[in-house]
Amino acid sequence: MPVSAMNAPTQGITAAAVTLWNVSVAFRLAGGGIYTAVEQATLNVADGEFVAIVGPTGCGKSTLLNVTAGLIAPVVGRAEIFGGPLPGLNRQAGYLFQADALFPWKTALENVAIGLETAGVPQAEARAKARTWLTRVGLGAFADRYPHMLSGGQRKRVGLAQVLIRDPKILLMDEPFGPLDAQTRQIMGNLLLDLWNADRKAVMFVTHDLEEAIALSDRVVIMSAGPASRIIGDWTVKLSRPRDISEIKLEPAFHALHREIWQSLKAEVIKGYEQTHG
Repeated sequence: MPVSAMNAPTQGITAAAVTLWNVSVAFRLAGGGIYTAVEQATLNVADGEFVAIVGPTGCGKSTLLNVTAGLIAPVVGRAEIFGGPLPGLNRQAGYLFQADALFPWKTALENVAIGLETAGVPQAEARAKARTWLTRVGLGAFADRYPHMLSGGQRKRVGLAQVLIRDPKILLMDEPFGPLDAQTRQIMGNLLLDLWNADRKAVMFVTHDLEEAIALSDRVVIMSAGPASRIIGDWTVKLSRPRDISEIKLEPAFHALHREIWQSLKAEVIKGYEQTHG
């Protein structure tokens, strides 16, 4: 359904995990000009809610994640986390990037444990918890492997464990499965849903793949082509949980929702393509 005032922050209700209120983000160009990446974006993500953000390349999807992470300050508007201001880095968020963020000289176990170790957790305790998390993501037998010895999907599992071991209240995911083949993406999607169902965190999941967005999320948010990208649509995904991605894509309700959202997204994808390909 189209964006409406219902997405604006509301007084007197439980605070959302993430509130972006009238956020605009601009960058200074090398030649002295100003590029407005995002303009007047308002978005609420409830505690425990899985929200996917979809739009054409360069539309500012990752910019919204970076604002939520506290890596970028908006020039207009504000970000709030559980009802409070975000003055700097968001310590309640974990961030999983598209590119691997593993140390090549550390084993899978060491990579997962390092977040706790740098926070002051004793090494033995941190590594015991890391071993538990590796088991949860299906890599219990790969603890002593280095990143170059792991497949792309296995490295993503390590990265996911690396983020979740710190128990963030908010999970930010920027095209995390983008580099993977279709089958591995599906496996990783189901793993993510299993972990999320066990401990429902607020999730902001950026993807170019509309099917992936619908299959995973509670809501799909659509952004327009940039510059000055805006949120132009917000749909509730009324598909039952728990879900298996391969099975949910066969349901008539899935296809009906995909067609509805694509009607709004298609024109923006074409605009984005024309901007980047002349």
